[in-house]
Amino acid sequence: MKKTNVIIAALLMIIVSACGHAQSSGKVVPGSSEDVKKFPGAKPNPYWKTVLSPDAYEIMVNKGTEPPFHNPYWDNHEKGTYMSAATGQPLFSSDAKYDSGTGWPSFFKPIDPKAIMIIKDYSDGMVRDEVVERSTGLHLGHVFDDGPAPTGLRYCLDSYALKFVKAK
Repeated sequence: MKKTNVIIAALLMIIVSACGHAQSSGKVVPGSSEDVKKFPGAKPNPYWKTVLSPDAYEIMVNKGTEPPFHNPYWDNHEKGTYMSAATGQPLFSSDAKYDSGTGWPSFFKPIDPKAIMIIKDYSDGMVRDEVVERSTGLHLGHVFDDGPAPTGLRYCLDSYALKFVKAK
C-alpha cells in the first residue's frame, strides 16, 4: 500500500509539473485573443483581467456564455449604441436590435462589419460561426442565419461583452 501511494504521488508530481510548464511556456495559441499577428489589438490575458469585469473576462477571453434572460441587455429597449466592453469600439446599434426570444441581445447587423470578424467555432461538439472583435479577437457571441430581414442574420451576443451607451 505504501509503495502504491509513493508511485501515485510521483505520478501526480510529474503531471502537475508538466501542466505548470505548459502554462508558463509563454506560447501564444494562434487565433487566440493574444495573437497579435491575427489581431493587432490583442493583449496578454493578464492585461484583460485588469480591465474587464470578471463576467466580461469569462465571456470575452475564456469564450464563456451567460445565462439567457439573466443578463443586462437581453430586454433593453432604450435607444443607443452597444460598444465593446474591452475597447469601447461601437459594434451594434439599438436600431438593429430585436427580440429573438433567445434571452440574449440579438441584432440583425453590426454598425460596421469591419469591426467584427466571423470565425469557425468547433467547441461543445458543434460547428458555429463565432463573432469576435476584429481588433482584439475577443469573443462577443455567435451569428446564425435565422434572423429577420433585411439580412436574415441573428447576431446573438453576450451582454457582458458589451457596454451600452444611451442615445442623447
